[in-house]
Amino acid sequence: MPATTVFIESWFLPVEILKTICTFLTIVCCTIYLCIILLDKTCHTLPMILTANTYASTLAFACSMLSTSIATIEHDLKLIYYQDPQCVGRCFASHASAFWLNYSFSIEAMYRYVIVMYPTRLYFQTIKFHTIIICLSWLCGTLYPVVFLFLGSIVYNVDNQICQVPLGLSFPMIYAALGVYLIPLTMTVFIYFRLVCYVKQMSKRVTPIYIISRAQRELRMVQHTILTSILLISLGAPYTIFIVMSFFHSAPQYHFRLAYISIDISLLLMMIVLFCFNEPLKTVVKKKLHPRANMVMAVIA
Repeated sequence: MPATTVFIESWFLPVEILKTICTFLTIVCCTIYLCIILLDKTCHTLPMILTANTYASTLAFACSMLSTSIATIEHDLKLIYYQDPQCVGRCFASHASAFWLNYSFSIEAMYRYVIVMYPTRLYFQTIKFHTIIICLSWLCGTLYPVVFLFLGSIVYNVDNQICQVPLGLSFPMIYAALGVYLIPLTMTVFIYFRLVCYVKQMSKRVTPIYIISRAQRELRMVQHTILTSILLISLGAPYTIFIVMSFFHSAPQYHFRLAYISIDISLLLMMIVLFCFNEPLKTVVKKKLHPRANMVMAVIA
């Protein structure tokens, strides 16, 4: 029979506080970055719009994770062993926002691919086209977890004090792993290798230098996207390990508590990495932080 109570371990509260801090800092970073992109006209470009989509997706995912951590802390402190009315909604939001986040990387990679492979097809390089793609990804992400509701797959796990799809060899879990992780990551990696092969072929042919340099630049951007995706998934490796374990044996009792630690930490690290890779955003931030230096340089010029 499923447990109706849970023994409160001494490490529960420190871990949940750490998760809360990480997700809160992630939310702060995302909000700042989005405000900069929105308010600074130099950031109103298609690449930055795609970056803003990633930040918005991360913000949504971090908010869902933060609400989950807060609810878990409340349940642990008040010794509540039943789900609250918002429990299923938080699970739904986490799956939807994770979908948005992972596919935002694929959308960025597709944009780089189109620029290099089809430079004359200008419509596919317009803000209008990519806005449609972004809206479709958010629509699909919203519809994607509906399957869990239809199948009744979201259940309350009293040991971990959350509502989630149970681990195990089942259609809902395979569907979740494919939809949120494997498909978008495979798409991004496939695009990267296609670009690598194309750039190598260009270097063997008589091709103008500016075309080769542009292709190499876009290739580096896709490489950054892949590195960010791998960072997010690698730091979320405990969750993946527990999923694989559940196919053959039962996962540890507090698997969701343990897995969510790495996920929340990886979100914050991902924000730092994204900022380091984003030169336009770094330039704007430097201007905001050192306005006097910029004025002096302008006067000298």
